[in-house]
Formats: sequence, C-alpha cells, structure tokens
Amino acid sequence: MKPSPISTSVDFARDGVQHGFLKLPYSRDTAAWGAVMIPVTVIRNGDGPTALLTGGNHGDEYEGPVALTKLATTLSADDVRGRVIIVPYMNYPAFLAGTRTSPIDRGNLNRSFPGRPDGTITEKIADYVQRHLLPLADYVLDIHSGGKTLDFVPFAAIHVLEDKGQQERCEAAMQAFNAPYSMRLLELDSVGMFDTAAESAGKVFVSTELGGGGSATARSIAIADRGVRQFLIHAGICAGHIERKESTTLDMPDGDCYVTSVHDGLLEMCRDLGDHVERDEVIARVHDVNRTGEPPIEYRARRSGTLAARHFPGLIGRGDTLAVVADIVA
Repeated sequence: MKPSPISTSVDFARDGVQHGFLKLPYSRDTAAWGAVMIPVTVIRNGDGPTALLTGGNHGDEYEGPVALTKLATTLSADDVRGRVIIVPYMNYPAFLAGTRTSPIDRGNLNRSFPGRPDGTITEKIADYVQRHLLPLADYVLDIHSGGKTLDFVPFAAIHVLEDKGQQERCEAAMQAFNAPYSMRLLELDSVGMFDTAAESAGKVFVSTELGGGGSATARSIAIADRGVRQFLIHAGICAGHIERKESTTLDMPDGDCYVTSVHDGLLEMCRDLGDHVERDEVIARVHDVNRTGEPPIEYRARRSGTLAARHFPGLIGRGDTLAVVADIVA
C-alpha cells in the first residue's frame, strides 16, 4: 500500500493539548501547491484508552462540528486519562461548502472507506482515517444528523454485529451517550461506511442522528454536548458520573421500516416525528405539482411503531426515503 499523502502537524504520542492540521496536498487553479487543511486536536495525558471523535462526515450536519469545536477548546490534559483525538470537520471541503458531499470530487466520505492513498480527495481522507487514525482508537464516536434532506428524532445508534460481545460494548457506550432515543440501526447499504470500517476493526463504535434540516438547534447541540462528555466518561478517559435520563430504545428489524417515495411532488406529512403510527395508517401524501385537480398519492406505514425519520424539506423525489418507522423495544 502506498503511503498517505496526508501529513500532520500534531504528535499523537505527545502529552498535552495540541491543535493542528491534517495537511492534504491539493493542486488547483487557485493554488498550484495548495492543500486542504483539516483541523485536528489531540489531548493526551499518559497511558489509557483513546477516543476518536468525529463530526462533519457529511458537510451539512452541524451538531458534531459545534459540539466537538467546543470540546477542543475546553477540554484540558488534566481532564483526561489516555487520549482524545478530535476531528470536528472530517470531510472539510464538504463542511466549508455546506453540502453532504465534497464540492471537489462529489465524494461522499461515508461511502468511501477504506479509501485510497492515490484516489480522489475524499478517498485520500478516508484512507488516512482508516489506516492512521482508527488504529489508534479504542472508542469511536461519529456524530451525524439528517442534513438538508432528512430529519430524525434525536438518537444515538449502533448496528447489529456478528460479534455479540462487541455489540454489547457498543450498546453500553450508546446507552452512556444517553440521547432521548437509542437505535439499533438498519442501513440500506453499509458498504464504504466509516461505521463499517470502525466495526470491522473491532472498535467500540457509536453514531448519532440528532435532528436534521441542514441546521442545528439549541436542543440538538445540548444533546451532543452532554452525550460526548458521557461517552468519554464511559470510556474511562474522563472522570465523572454518567447521568441517566429516560431514553427510548428503538429497533429497525427489517426493510419494512423504510417507506420510499415512488413519486415526485409536494410532501404532506400526516404524522410528526416521535408519533406512534399503526401499520397501514396514512403517514404522508405526495401531491402532483404539475397540475391542480389531481388527488394526492397516499403513503402508509408498513409496520406499527414510532415515526423516527422523515424526508426534509417539502419537495420529494422518486426514490427518496419518505419516512422510517422503528419498533419500540423499551
């Protein structure tokens, strides 16, 4: 395997607080010898576990960038035993553009793992994270929300894994994050995901979906702030007490959880996030925007449960996920 073109200005083995960059050379019209400078913070205090905390995997999701930028500013070496690596804006070009994918190569970082050191900009970032950051980590937290096209009830999430011991460790970390909802998440396609890379490497991995709509709220940021701190306490890196608030456990056992639109049009949601819905209940309508006088198409829940996700904003396209209905476990 070729070496990564990314270099770093921080020393991951040095004690103290370091703020620096992952420097990725990027020759372009405006800078022949330019680079993408991805901010990174390393906080280390002696031996102990390492947590890798990431946000901005998708550039239009803001709870992670806000919470992790604040953490990088406030967490001191005296606060930790071990090491915390913070990358608030992992797909930095996408973050600066406010888009899900990179404006440079249209790369979706969360579908680009394990990446390539000689690939596109996005593949080079994935390769560096895969080969240089993941091996350092014992615990990995990747903070997501719905971006501009989805909205969620705020949940921390893990996946069903073949290694049940690893799954139990992930579930314990998810419960420590203690979002209002805790989800056993079923992905439509997990190939190329950071999640899959971290789980395949045996890490304790937790992801989130903390809202959506291409912005963050005071509530969703507060959930992220508190969850990150409790994740670090659970990992044994920070001292403190984990405060347990009520969290509803949700499960996505099969593909019937997903409702997919097969029409283009104007979306009318008939139920709100967090509502209980019954199987075959109308949860949304799609209206024809090309003419008036046409009856809308009704979309019904394929199972009973909690409306955990919905399309955002008002116009929807054929093939878009319209809604997700998840089972309540506890």
